[in-house]
Amino acid sequence: MALLRAHHLLLMRPRAAFSSRPPPLSSSPCRRALPTTAVASRLLCSHHASSPPDDAPTSASPSIVADLLDYLNESWTQFHATAEAKRQLLDAGFTLLSENDDWDLQPGGRYFFTRNMSCLIAFAVGEKYKLGNGFNIIAAHTDSPCLKLKPRSASFKSGHQMVNVQTYGGGLWHTWFDRDLTLAGRVILKDADGSFKHELVKVSRPLIRVPTLAIHLDRTVNSDGFKPNLENHLVPLLATKHEETTANSSEKNSPSSTKVVHHPLLLQVLSDEIGCKSDEIIGMELNVCDTQPSCLGGGNNEFIYSGRLDNLASCYCALRSLMDSSKMPEELSNEKAIRMIALFDNEEVGSNSMQGAGAPTMFHAMRRIVDSLMHQSMGEGALDRAINSSFLVSADMAHALHPNYPDKHEEHHRPELQKGLVIKHNANQRYATSAVTAFLFKEIARHHNLPVQEFVVRNDMGCGSTIGPILASGVGIRTVDCGIPQLSMHSVREMCGKEDVDTTYRHFKAFFEMFSDIDRKLNVD
Repeated sequence: MALLRAHHLLLMRPRAAFSSRPPPLSSSPCRRALPTTAVASRLLCSHHASSPPDDAPTSASPSIVADLLDYLNESWTQFHATAEAKRQLLDAGFTLLSENDDWDLQPGGRYFFTRNMSCLIAFAVGEKYKLGNGFNIIAAHTDSPCLKLKPRSASFKSGHQMVNVQTYGGGLWHTWFDRDLTLAGRVILKDADGSFKHELVKVSRPLIRVPTLAIHLDRTVNSDGFKPNLENHLVPLLATKHEETTANSSEKNSPSSTKVVHHPLLLQVLSDEIGCKSDEIIGMELNVCDTQPSCLGGGNNEFIYSGRLDNLASCYCALRSLMDSSKMPEELSNEKAIRMIALFDNEEVGSNSMQGAGAPTMFHAMRRIVDSLMHQSMGEGALDRAINSSFLVSADMAHALHPNYPDKHEEHHRPELQKGLVIKHNANQRYATSAVTAFLFKEIARHHNLPVQEFVVRNDMGCGSTIGPILASGVGIRTVDCGIPQLSMHSVREMCGKEDVDTTYRHFKAFFEMFSDIDRKLNVD
């Protein structure tokens, strides 16, 4: 109990009260969540990151690293990331809209809506907005490569209760072995009155694990490589014995039944976490998650170690820059455009879903915003003119130079950690950056003395892509692709530079505050 009180006091302690010195090497930069329901569900791990070092941004431009760590530790899934963004927007005074209702928007207003609780669009309307003026948008994605439970997750192997999973996206799956894993996502519940609702769930304690085979039984693994079969070998272990069916478990989930869908033990764990009966759970969409918290690391605490940096780091920088650039009424008083962020799901698997960037969600939102702000005024081609004046920043993490593999980068385009935001170029349009859009984005950095790097993939290597080309071609909007440089991309545990997060936040915030003025100085048909 004393430890619990100390943990609570530490989380509630004002950030200014913490020392500006980094923690001693023997202390962890982030306290692990205690496996008890007495601890609040929100895991905040910013207490060592709260006071920036001597070379950190001044008070006029405070660091957001501490808050990013909190966001990462809350956002184990795309659902939790969207729910946390929703909570922060409501706290900041934004108005929640529904796609099913009429919108009555006003200049100076701040609004947002969610879709599937995994996609979010938020925007702030400039006080001097006029029909035909553009949208200044930052887009990112809420999903990350992970393992997901199969619809029938229960299986039994050699006396063990196993959990069937499927791979989502292009993960580095070998990094998921021998990790303390758990489950999080959403479940569908049936209420006593016959109605249905969805509930987010997060099991904070280590629940499942994928153990590797001992080297004694695989002597050539170090010479020949670790090559697991993803169907046979990447199956997490839940328990060693069959638990008795609880009174709340239906017959179809009995361990002795061949029709078992989910282990009764798993349903009981989920119901205990939610506070319901296990037979009230009638559907679920769960991700496998690593339980190790996001934290600072490195000799000088200059790195962020975390899962899901790709692409929640971009999501949070976009979210925070929109909120902070429209916090006070005067910050929108001279704005002629509409500031927007668009956070999509399913980028890691192609964006082809109703909540992905391949859906017309952003385009429909732009059209509805223009229609609502027209009121009684009529304007020919108002939406078309608005799109032609708009600009999109497609924000997705970038490949930093790996010190052990420098030959994997093109010689003259080697982004480094702590050297600023990376603008991505590709002649084959895997990225949507053009000379014009790169210039405009770099011009913002020049005005604020912010570092910028550039990336081009080697000609003898394939190039990944982003939501940038999807939105650029689907909406017809000028687009620049950029990202925070990182290492270990798509690993269960990634890393990036702390300074790059603050640089990106300042760059995004400056984009919202000054892009309209810079854009007016450039004349390109």
